Amino acid sequence: MAFENSFGMVVFVTALLFSSIDKGDATRHLLDTTAPPAPVAPALPKPSLPPLPSLPTLPPLSIPQGLPALSTLPTTPNPTLPTLPPLPAIQAPPMPTLPSMPKPTLPALPPLPSSQVPSLPTLPTVPQLTLPPLSSIPMPTIPTTLPNSIPSIPGLTPSPSN
Repeated sequence: MAFENSFGMVVFVTALLFSSIDKGDATRHLLDTTAPPAPVAPALPKPSLPPLPSLPTLPPLSIPQGLPALSTLPTTPNPTLPTLPPLPAIQAPPMPTLPSMPKPTLPALPPLPSSQVPSLPTLPTVPQLTLPPLSSIPMPTIPTTLPNSIPSIPGLTPSPSN
């Protein structure tokens, strides 16, 4: 069971690695290339629309003679609303009182011992170590210049051609 889980994980990681191999090169190539010129849209012919029809003219409105003018209409009085009776006052029952709980008392703490606290043991002293002088240790030499030619190894270098 553990082998199948490990194998599946290895396959997943391998597929993930191989899927991103050349993406950096592909993006660099896309950034280095120039974009092709945008295609030019062909010129379309202008459509010719027929002229809009004109609106018909309507005859002027005339008010018939039998109707009274607006200012001569009778006005009706506003209706009066009946008064509402007062609402009765509702007496809420008194809230019950909460019983008082006794306050807990803690027992007294025992007194601290009055004897002296023993002192901590002292750490042993470490002897002082001294380093040997630097001149007794030979320092390796590091070359400061590079050789001009590669040294040849006999047997591995080709023979000079004549």
